[in-house]
Amino acid sequence: MSTSSYLSYDLVRIRKSLLSLSLICVVVSWVMQPSSASEGAGFDAFIPSFGEQLNDDALAELPVHVFATGDGLPVGQGSLERGAILYSEQCASCHGSAGEGGRAIELVGDRQLLNSDYPDKGIAVYWPYAPTLFEYINRSMPPDKPASMTNDELYSVVGYLLLLNKLIEPGVVINAEVLSQLVMPNVNGFLTIGR
Repeated sequence: MSTSSYLSYDLVRIRKSLLSLSLICVVVSWVMQPSSASEGAGFDAFIPSFGEQLNDDALAELPVHVFATGDGLPVGQGSLERGAILYSEQCASCHGSAGEGGRAIELVGDRQLLNSDYPDKGIAVYWPYAPTLFEYINRSMPPDKPASMTNDELYSVVGYLLLLNKLIEPGVVINAEVLSQLVMPNVNGFLTIGR
């Protein structure tokens, strides 16, 4: 290769490197832009940017984490009747009319399969703590608009699912206290690793 060929080759490499570096700078500057609270429901209402210091108002807008003990469950209560209506409107098309599954996993399963090689993944079999069910549904359901239900609606849907799984009696009013005190059938079926 002649000297001019090497020079030409080096210029192409330099141009590609500069283009890549420019693209990286654009992406980084976009990610680092400060964001602000906006109107609307869900978790996208306020998304802090990397390195942005949050004031008390901004911290209050962030979603609260719900722990297995029930700490973090919000104030509110739900009725099983309202839960049945909400379930049929927002959940049944994917999870089946009685939680048997469909396009999405089943929510009501066979407890006899708890200790089998292929345990059922229904709520009564697979879910160790009721309060975290509240958080999971809030953060991820319905898939096209997570965090769109009110606390009372969430308590209602969770209560209805617990009723379908025969974990509560009809007529129970679902709230933070009920969820915190409910002992799930498979609470001891999980191993703690690394503690």
